[in-house]
Amino acid sequence: MATADQRPAANDVWLPIPPAEIDGLPAGLHYVHWDAGPDYPADPERCAFYAVPYMKDPETSLRPLSRMSRVRVVQTLTAGVDAVLPGLASMPAGARLCNARGLHDASTAELALTLILAALRDIPGFVRGQDAGEWRHGFRPALADKSVLIVGYGSIGSAIEDRLTPFECARVARVARTARDTVRGPVHPLSDLSALLPDADVVVLATPLTDTTRGLVGPGFLARMKDGALLVNVARGGVVDTKALLAELESGRLRAALDVTDPEPLPPGHPLWHAPGVLITPHVGGPSSAFLPRAKRLLRDQLTRFAAGEPLRNVVATAE
Repeated sequence: MATADQRPAANDVWLPIPPAEIDGLPAGLHYVHWDAGPDYPADPERCAFYAVPYMKDPETSLRPLSRMSRVRVVQTLTAGVDAVLPGLASMPAGARLCNARGLHDASTAELALTLILAALRDIPGFVRGQDAGEWRHGFRPALADKSVLIVGYGSIGSAIEDRLTPFECARVARVARTARDTVRGPVHPLSDLSALLPDADVVVLATPLTDTTRGLVGPGFLARMKDGALLVNVARGGVVDTKALLAELESGRLRAALDVTDPEPLPPGHPLWHAPGVLITPHVGGPSSAFLPRAKRLLRDQLTRFAAGEPLRNVVATAE
């Protein structure tokens, strides 16, 4: 059997975007294209840098990782890494897991604002009225003068506030894992949620899915929201207790606009599809025309750093 130092150098880079379509990739690395197809483009053992395919089944994307015995970097194209974390145990010691912080800020923030406006102004009702040939005139809530609470104030949460600024909100409050000050005002810790929820007309979830945030939006959280408030989830479905949310929706006390659900994909016949006061989009916060140019820039920057031996951006975990 060949010893480790007799094996060919591990310098393959697996990319979900054809390498020829990414300008400026550094020399000295061997680039292959794999987007979760049935066949591998090269021996996984020679992979040094693995860019995880985007919007693919997690089980498929993780499949080659157990054979990547010399991988040094696993780069996701998502801000959340919850789908990849189970593979951390199979990565060699010292391998780094990097997320795509910043890549989806613009697209996800756009969708968050779209969901807020569409739900408040009853765009789904107007579309149904158009389909039925009905003129559904009347007053609807505006975003102006509303109080908004953003739960999860990373780069996406900040980008959401950027887009709220022109809409004359009465107040924007911010919550994150730890308290800090920003040029816009304080970011409150999670422990302040109970006090902040009763004042919010709109609650936007933009937090990562972690052990701390899984099921965060449960019966107690929802009970603290004011009557008629709107819950917007562009984070992860698991942040919300679906059963508890359904109870509030079916009572008519709360409304929701959800880009992510638990379970996901939401199966046909699930009661959430037809719950009153809910607008659902199929996890499309990231996949827009803004994705590809930003994904290419991220990969080019990370690979340039990797080839030069410079510190990588967005390291969220290191295998032990």
